Amino acid sequence: MTELGNILWLAAKGLIMISVVMTCAGYAVLLERKVAGAVQGRTGPNRTQIPLLSGIPVIGTFLTRIGLFQPLADGLKFLFKEDPMPAHVNKFYYVLAPLVAFIPAMTTMTVLPFGIQKAADGSITPMVLADLDVGALFILAVSSLGVYGIILGGWAANSKYPFLGSIRASAQMISYELAMGLSLLPVFMWFGGSLSLFHIAEGQSGLLFGFLPQWTVFYQPLSALIFLVALFAETNRLPFDMPESETDLVAGYNTEYGAFKFGLFFVGEYAHVIIGSAVFVLLFLGGWNLPFFSYPSGLFGSLLSVGVFALKTFVLVFFFMWIRWTLPRFRYDQVMTLGWQKLLPLAVLNLVLYAILIALVEQF
Repeated sequence: MTELGNILWLAAKGLIMISVVMTCAGYAVLLERKVAGAVQGRTGPNRTQIPLLSGIPVIGTFLTRIGLFQPLADGLKFLFKEDPMPAHVNKFYYVLAPLVAFIPAMTTMTVLPFGIQKAADGSITPMVLADLDVGALFILAVSSLGVYGIILGGWAANSKYPFLGSIRASAQMISYELAMGLSLLPVFMWFGGSLSLFHIAEGQSGLLFGFLPQWTVFYQPLSALIFLVALFAETNRLPFDMPESETDLVAGYNTEYGAFKFGLFFVGEYAHVIIGSAVFVLLFLGGWNLPFFSYPSGLFGSLLSVGVFALKTFVLVFFFMWIRWTLPRFRYDQVMTLGWQKLLPLAVLNLVLYAILIALVEQF
């Protein structure tokens, strides 16, 4: 393949992945509304129809009832709604903020392995757009840039409620990124200092004690718990949605936004949830690996590995939504106390204990 062909192929793969993530984010919104409806004893979206399909007996009714077309309707609504520019905002940063929140989510997915390709000789290569040896570090670095979009949006709105939301976002990010980073250091040390998400996921194949999946969550449960709690805080999900907090900040940092700009914030948030869930699956839940099962070579094995990885990610995304509609919002002081006085000391203690354990294992 020529150099131009390689560039075009990479661009095509990038467009495909962006389309997949955007579609997944849209249907994550639908899932959120369905979960909320189930928790609250109602149906959720079940009225959006496409005439050509809704006229099909049984099938059309089923597709309508499950809300399959709702993300399409929502996307078109955001795209065609009037998008006025408030007179009091800082116009340049007001327009820039949604892009700054959206682009990191789209960038991090490029280093996210989502399956494997197994050759006839047994060799395995990752299915990924860019296979970086420091993929985990890249995701941590780039995903943390998303908070700047929230800060810019709150500041550029030139209004007190959005500004308070952006200040809360910056404080929350600083508080929980420390614990998140420290919780991952024992994982990296356990896998020989590797920062490759593919190598970490492949290192979790096989069985622990002959019957447990050799997933990191079983021998580093505290690291998994700290990372998961910090992930809730980093993605601004309830009970950590301090930057939005409708009860006291109207809608927080995005109060002055509407139409397509609000849609970018919305899609960026759900994309961060999906990618954060995928990272948790790769680091702690074995990625595409299953106990007592080895993937066959060829296309079928590759598709099967993608399906297993997608199913694990879906279950974790559902967990995010289940928690949102189950737990009440924390107070701001409770969020700060949990981050600084609980999670951070636990993460430091966990790191020290595993450093000692790994040193002892290497000695013997």
